[in-house]
Amino acid sequence: MRLGLLLPLSLLCVTIATGPAAAQEGEAPLPRVLDDTALPGVMAKAVDDFIIPGYRNLSRATATLAATSAALCAQPSEAALQTSRSAFAEVVQTWSRIEIIRLGPALEQNRFERFLFYPDRKSTGLKQVQAVLAKSDERATDVESLKAKSVAVQGLSALEYVLYGKGADRLAGKDGSFRCRYGHAIAGNLEAIAGELRAAWEKPDGIQAAWKAPGPDNPLFRDNKEAATELLGVLVHSVEMVKDQRLRPFYAGTISARPGKDNPKLAIYWRSNQTMPSISANFRGLQTFFVTSGMEGLLPADSRSIAGSVNFLLKTLISAADRIDDPIDAALADDKRRAILNFIALNTADLLDRLNHDFGGAIGLGAGFSFADGD
Repeated sequence: MRLGLLLPLSLLCVTIATGPAAAQEGEAPLPRVLDDTALPGVMAKAVDDFIIPGYRNLSRATATLAATSAALCAQPSEAALQTSRSAFAEVVQTWSRIEIIRLGPALEQNRFERFLFYPDRKSTGLKQVQAVLAKSDERATDVESLKAKSVAVQGLSALEYVLYGKGADRLAGKDGSFRCRYGHAIAGNLEAIAGELRAAWEKPDGIQAAWKAPGPDNPLFRDNKEAATELLGVLVHSVEMVKDQRLRPFYAGTISARPGKDNPKLAIYWRSNQTMPSISANFRGLQTFFVTSGMEGLLPADSRSIAGSVNFLLKTLISAADRIDDPIDAALADDKRRAILNFIALNTADLLDRLNHDFGGAIGLGAGFSFADGD
């Protein structure tokens, strides 16, 4: 690992241009106005080049997961178990890139929580999954009846415990039949949800039409400013999510380990060692969304450096997250890895500020407006 890069990178991050060209001393800065001509094209590209392809990829990945889980149940073996675990990791990666679209169809019918129940601070969901396994509740082995159960027992967190939790080794043998059938039902449920999300966004007169044509008769966006708020809000709220729900629960925020302060078992996907890969995928999703939608085109010519700094920070955060490939408890016990975590935490906060204030202000959403507060 090239740990020598950490300090120069962090110093570079804080020296990048952070906003529109400054007014002359003593002059009030000119108010920014949203470029209405550029926005519709940006919204369309966000849908056509990121959201719809993202849900199509998720649909394919979950279909593969369902197929591998069926094969595992039909002919249990160590090889079949490893294949299912690999398919699970691929779904985690694919979902982590598209989960930043936490709006519209994802919020309907509790789809988001049914796909991923997290955080689970009081281990309520874990206890429910363990109860299903302990009781061999056959209602949990059917996709339709599983949908009626708690969101905590039907998504990725539940499947991770089935594949990696206590007793998961039984899946490689015949005595793991119920556990395997439960896992297969979860995989089928994930495939169904992914299909619903894909179909909702592919429908020509559905949410994609609302994104592409803001206006007074639009059920979502009465004008371009409301549409721009949603667009930038995807980035702002997702960065907040990484900072507050992915890093903060397990990392005490210090470069040197402090016994009892960290909590690796609160990290997402800690059993499957997908914590940092999923965080990296979150950042990859954000960067892809930002670049492919052409959000730089919303900025005035004298503020284009903001887009460069945002893109640079995202690349830097992806690279840093990819450097931690240890189980999260081992990473927390190593000061070099902790330095990387500290770097990620600091630069995630910096990225949030650049998006919320610099980018938002430059495109005309800054006066009295705070994405971070959800206003």
